[in-house]
Amino acid sequence: MTLPSLLTLGYENADLDVFLATLTRSGVTLLVDTRERAQSRRRGYSKTALANVLRERGIEYRHLRALGTPPSLRKEYRLSHDFGLLTRGYHAHLATQGEALEELGTLAAEHRACLLCYEADPGACHRSLIARRLQELGLVGEVEHLHVGGPG
Repeated sequence: MTLPSLLTLGYENADLDVFLATLTRSGVTLLVDTRERAQSRRRGYSKTALANVLRERGIEYRHLRALGTPPSLRKEYRLSHDFGLLTRGYHAHLATQGEALEELGTLAAEHRACLLCYEADPGACHRSLIARRLQELGLVGEVEHLHVGGPG
């Protein structure tokens, strides 16, 4: 059995139209928002506005709040800029989120799914930790980190 692939994408500094074109070009049918709070100061990236514009393009939207970075970890990271510290704390958080991870694995099997978060660099974002954990659980195979406007 072939495991489903998974995409990830951050919207940091991304023009909304270019962001949407990246999703379309990559064949995304479901965008899974992994932000704990699906709000943004950037126009078009808050939950309702984003869900509406995605729907217009035939892309489903799902917010999996349970996979967001807990506020205490976000605060520690803002102060320390220590991604290792964030990684350790987030792994502990993920260990308590089996149901959400299973749901995400099911969604990835049913859709061309893409994880959304803010950071442009997946190596500095919890979405890469989610993707890796899904691979470890055998729920997804290949993971491709998209870049707005880049190949995909």
